Amino acid sequence: MKISEIAKLLNAEVLCGEEELDREVKSACGCDMMSDVLAFVKEQAVLITGLCNPQVVRTAQMMDMGCIVFVRGKMPPPEVVSLAEKADIVVLASKERMYVACGVLYQNGLSGGSVLHG
Repeated sequence: MKISEIAKLLNAEVLCGEEELDREVKSACGCDMMSDVLAFVKEQAVLITGLCNPQVVRTAQMMDMGCIVFVRGKMPPPEVVSLAEKADIVVLASKERMYVACGVLYQNGLSGGSVLHG
C-alpha cells in the first residue's frame, strides 16, 4: 500500500515527507509502547501511535520504518517532526483512534506483519 493511500484512508494531514507519499509499505504496527515496537519485524512498516516524543522517531528509524501515523488527534511537537524529516520518515496526523486506524488499514489490505519470538 502506498503511504498516500494511508493518508487518504485515515483522512490524515501530512506533516512532513510529502515527496515520499508514493513509497510502498507492507505492514503496520499500532502501539504506544516503544519497547513493544522493538519486538516487531519491520518489513517496511508503518508505526501507528499516540505517543508524541522523539523516542517514537528514534524507534521508527531503528526499525527502518518509513512512516509514522500519530492518531487520536495528537500533534507531535515541531522538534519531533524535524527529527523525522531528517530521518526521511513520513509523518501523518489523524483524528482516528488507534483501534479504528488499524482496522481501516487492515480492512484495506495492509497486513499486521509478523513478530519476533524470544
